[in-house]
Amino acid sequence: MGKSRQLVLNKGIQQYVFRYEDGSEGHLLDAIVECAGDSQTDFDWFDAAVLSFKLTQSLIGQADKLLHNDMHDAMQSF
Repeated sequence: MGKSRQLVLNKGIQQYVFRYEDGSEGHLLDAIVECAGDSQTDFDWFDAAVLSFKLTQSLIGQADKLLHNDMHDAMQSF
């Protein structure tokens, strides 16, 4: 099982919290799109764009960390 993560958006007095596991980012994006399309919430397409940007930044950070660790391990083996 992957690591538990969450994305949070504070909008006025409302807080939107999306919890997900590593590897289930596609399902998370589906949930964000569903919320943006729900006219009964104040969560809109701009909010969805903000959260998808935050998710992308998080994934880039994770990839950089893995790459750095792999390079460090490779250097240690020489």
